[in-house]
Amino acid sequence: MNVTVRATEHSDAKCLKHWLQEPGILDFFPIDNERELDDTLRIWMSYGAKGATLTADVDGEPAGMLVLYLQPYEKLKHQCLFGIVVDKEMRGKGVGTALIKEAEKLAKKKHGIELLHLEVYKGNPALNLYKRLGYHVYGEQEHFLKEGPDKYRDKIVMQKGL
Repeated sequence: MNVTVRATEHSDAKCLKHWLQEPGILDFFPIDNERELDDTLRIWMSYGAKGATLTADVDGEPAGMLVLYLQPYEKLKHQCLFGIVVDKEMRGKGVGTALIKEAEKLAKKKHGIELLHLEVYKGNPALNLYKRLGYHVYGEQEHFLKEGPDKYRDKIVMQKGL
């Protein structure tokens, strides 16, 4: 299996939409309906114009994507939140690791980012990946997502200095 990471292309949006519609994946994203999904796709893909989106290919086919949510404010440009999604068939095969490692290089060299951070919801199996790659928990917010009457999901925030 050959994993390569490249700049995201506009045509990759259809893969992103497909991955975000996979059963169970939205348990780990704050997206609730089709309108919110379309907004997410539009916003995510808009960062491509800033050179802040990456796509991982496995044997020439898209297998995952990552976005750096660059800050427009001068006092915040040193830090950046990122989002990542990997095709369910490709999880646990190094795709997420390749995307995050390449994003760290891109963030530091091209965008001058000193601190990357992410939000992960309690129960997300990717938490172990982030810890393995050197991200540490710096906070937790209870009842962050409301998924129904009396049903909430907690958010864990993690960061790593570059």
